[in-house]
Amino acid sequence: MKIAQVAPLWESVPPTLYGGTERVVSFITEELVRLGHDVTLFASGDSVTAARLEAICPQALRLIEGVFNRDAPLISLMERAFGSASDFDVIHSHLDFIGFPLARRCPTPVVTTFHGRLDLPEMRPVFDEFAELPVVSISDAQRLPVPWLNWQATVHHGLPKDLYTFHPEPGQYLAFLGRIAPEKRPDHAIEIAKRVGMPLRIAAKVDPADREYFRTEIEPLLDHPLVEYIGEITDPEKDDFLGQAYALLAPYDWPEPFGLVLIEALACGTPVLAYRRGSVPEIIDDGVTGFISEYLSEMAEAVEQVALIDRTRCRQAFEQRFTIERMVRGYLNVYEQLAEARGARPLLNGRGTPHAIPAMATQTVMS
Repeated sequence: MKIAQVAPLWESVPPTLYGGTERVVSFITEELVRLGHDVTLFASGDSVTAARLEAICPQALRLIEGVFNRDAPLISLMERAFGSASDFDVIHSHLDFIGFPLARRCPTPVVTTFHGRLDLPEMRPVFDEFAELPVVSISDAQRLPVPWLNWQATVHHGLPKDLYTFHPEPGQYLAFLGRIAPEKRPDHAIEIAKRVGMPLRIAAKVDPADREYFRTEIEPLLDHPLVEYIGEITDPEKDDFLGQAYALLAPYDWPEPFGLVLIEALACGTPVLAYRRGSVPEIIDDGVTGFISEYLSEMAEAVEQVALIDRTRCRQAFEQRFTIERMVRGYLNVYEQLAEARGARPLLNGRGTPHAIPAMATQTVMS
């Protein structure tokens, strides 16, 4: 198939440090190329890919300092991607609803994966207007606020099996990984570490929008002997950071769309302690790969139970449910359904063999 992957421009593909959406786009793109498909990636110029790269701007927008209009490259991105629609069998947009007006008028099938929350009231008019457009959720929980959309599938994120290594022995510290933001509740992670008397290491970025929150609410809490703030880390650093942890703390207090760090921890064999929010019950098996709590004191109590978790089961859950192969298989099914519905010619995979077309248009690709 000839496939366009349209990535956000905020981070490179893959990102050098933090960046969930762009990391997933990279995994999808590289696996499609490995399978023999003809893939074009629309992304920032500092992206690295085996696909054909259409560089929209020289570098990721987050890296640009000073006065700079970040909307201008986005306009160029959409024009370049949708303007060359006839070159592709399908266009896969990762721009959330930003690309909807062009997708509606595009002669080539377009599917959009939502990577963020969908429950904000200002989004409702957009979803009402474009309810016919094909979309994919990254968890069943993500789609609950907007069940009437044209859902094609739920495709859980996946990682390469060899990206992280299994660490059979637990470490001596708790880990918090991701970004510093109110909805991620790093303050709860710090409080839990203090309550149980265990060191906490925080590897997280601070976005411009959250700098004031970090300065006023979190930075004063870092001056504690149990707490170590590391900042952003790379993938190789994450392998040791997560793998050598006793458990990952994920006290997220918002409708988490997926939570890539959850399966990164499982890939290392590290149990996850998380609040029952959003996608968490779809990813973590309570009492098997971690513990799901309702509130802070319950999570603090769960730390005492982590020794009951078999780290081998955590790694097995990752290998069975959250690999890149399963993720891309789910997306290929969606691509083919859309192309067939549009009356396209029979589609072949990169090796010249027809793909099977599933009977149901809506599916959940989880395990």
